[in-house]
Amino acid sequence: MRIGIYGGTFNPPHLGHLISARFAMDFLELDKLLLIPAGEPPHKAVPEGSPTGEQRLEMTELAADALLLPGRAEVSDMELRRGGKSYTADTLRALRQEYPEAELWLLMGTDMFLTLQNWREPEVICSLAHLGAFTRTRSDTGEMLEIQGKYLSDRFGAKVCTILLPQITPVSSTQLRAMLEQGEGAQYLPPAVYGYILRHGLYGTHADLKTLTVDQLRACSLSMVYAKRHAHILGVEEEAVKLARRWGADEELARRAGILHDCTKYLKLEEHLAICEAAGIGLDDMERSSEKLLHSKSGAAVAKNVYGQSDQVYQAILYHTTGRADMTLLEKIVYLADYMEPNRSFEGVDKLRQLCYTDLDAALEMGLGMSVEDLKQRDVPIHRNTQGALDWIQEHRKG
Repeated sequence: MRIGIYGGTFNPPHLGHLISARFAMDFLELDKLLLIPAGEPPHKAVPEGSPTGEQRLEMTELAADALLLPGRAEVSDMELRRGGKSYTADTLRALRQEYPEAELWLLMGTDMFLTLQNWREPEVICSLAHLGAFTRTRSDTGEMLEIQGKYLSDRFGAKVCTILLPQITPVSSTQLRAMLEQGEGAQYLPPAVYGYILRHGLYGTHADLKTLTVDQLRACSLSMVYAKRHAHILGVEEEAVKLARRWGADEELARRAGILHDCTKYLKLEEHLAICEAAGIGLDDMERSSEKLLHSKSGAAVAKNVYGQSDQVYQAILYHTTGRADMTLLEKIVYLADYMEPNRSFEGVDKLRQLCYTDLDAALEMGLGMSVEDLKQRDVPIHRNTQGALDWIQEHRKG
């Protein structure tokens, strides 16, 4: 097994880190990549006012998740747990014990590579891991790197590989922190990391979560769920906007409801219940025991109480899973967008998509009917709102 070790303060983790990590995985044919946020960097102090170690860890986890490589790209808190200065030699010793047969590759930028002989126990580092040095331009791979590589090889027995990156992110963490304080720099961050920064007011952002722009709101929503859910959320957002445009609903409200409809999807049962209780949302017995049903309730509460969304958006999210009798236009749109957005694949979905743009109520009847039939086949209880929604639309269309 080949394992890449990519350490740093990750203050914050940005697209440059992800591009480098992803390319290294392919270039070195790594089976696993470990991103390891430093506790107390030995070569420089973490700037005053920086996020806590726990917050840097959580941002790094969001960044790693964005790679969509479960089981291959992971984050380790070993340096944060160890405490004190985060010496690479100590980290490699621990990893060698955990992976005694693995081929370890220590990944680093050019500046770090050129000063490796000044690190603590460079001979231990070179004996425990091979060195992968990132370079940003072809000039970086010239005589200086060759000389350094030969020096480390001759003195410490190092095995060195130069990794020429095909894409450059023209920003440093220092520059990015300054940009964030000025309300800039989002384009250099994974959206979920930017959303986390906004939600926690890091780097001087101090955003008012109830007056976010659409882009900021989207980033916050994506920061609350796993990356595997992002495509669905974005698909629902865009489909809801298209349906709103087709049927004369408010496109802005449709977009915001789509963005936030699944924001609490991965909360635990007790977290859903606590949010609903605080918001005064009444729950029946079926809802109290089902996270699938609860996420629409807790999500609606978060949309309204945390992000300041309107009652129309609140209602659309509240019923996007079950539906209800006599749904509003926006509720129908969000329910159907969630059901048939472009990433969905099931028998009948293409017909449902076409019907959504020709006869919205017929599409709603079809969608509800398919949902009820699916629940029956799987012997899953049907929520009273879902059955009520189907009964109502069938009666309404008869009239």
